[in-house]
Amino acid sequence: MKNSRTVLLLIAALCFLMLGVAMYLQHAMNMAPCPLCVIQRYLFLAIGIACLAGAAAKRPKIGAGIGVLAALGGMGVGAKHLYVLANPGFSCGIDPVETALNKIFTAQVMPFMFESYGACENAGEPFFGLSIPQWAFIWFAIFAIGLLWTLLRRQK
Repeated sequence: MKNSRTVLLLIAALCFLMLGVAMYLQHAMNMAPCPLCVIQRYLFLAIGIACLAGAAAKRPKIGAGIGVLAALGGMGVGAKHLYVLANPGFSCGIDPVETALNKIFTAQVMPFMFESYGACENAGEPFFGLSIPQWAFIWFAIFAIGLLWTLLRRQK
């Protein structure tokens, strides 16, 4: 892929696909999203919107830069989620983060996507050998690498 815009559009499409998978897991497979899951959804959305904006702009590197920051944030949230899974006594359960997330405008307008009502230590069954938080972390890392490549490559 030689064109930065192509990379940005591909990453945006994959981010929106991730949100679609999250909706499927929540509504078809009855997996309740925890606060960390909801924060990751916001970050996938931020990456997707940044990449779309970057692809539409004259300077795609601005969108790639914002996307990298969101992807790194997603990796941080994903790492915390994996820590919670590795340490069952440590929980994010019902806490002030969940209460604050559920009062955000988007959670009130679109509760089907952004309302948190699950426990972080319930990651569900593994999918191809990895838990959902592990997959999210991997995808955030892939997006960060792709966006960093877009930022650091020289324009011809």
